[in-house]
Amino acid sequence: MNGITFLLVLTGVMLNAVAQLALKAGVRDIGPIALKLSQVMPVGLRMMSEPYLWTGLSCYVISVVVWILALSRVDVSIAYPMLSLGYVVNAIAAWWLFGEVMSPSRVIGIGIIILGVYVLARS
Repeated sequence: MNGITFLLVLTGVMLNAVAQLALKAGVRDIGPIALKLSQVMPVGLRMMSEPYLWTGLSCYVISVVVWILALSRVDVSIAYPMLSLGYVVNAIAAWWLFGEVMSPSRVIGIGIIILGVYVLARS
């Protein structure tokens, strides 16, 4: 994988991670969403006015374009597992931004993911 291809894959991963974090920030501001038919309109209108949700959706759209560019240059069997780096980024960012728990088992899992991606990238 050359530098441009790696940069495209990494950019796609990061955009996907930012999208997830933005969506979480958006629903955090909204609060738990009730699964009731009577709540569809009020919650839907509230969601449409939430900038973090729009940011997350925009990142997803851009990430799809970047991901298509990456897939045109690298095998999907190499690129797709790289998406697991998003788990690493999101776990650390959620701990830092949202105060989510970073338990020892999560840290071990993150280490295993990093090791797996390293082995894959070297193959």
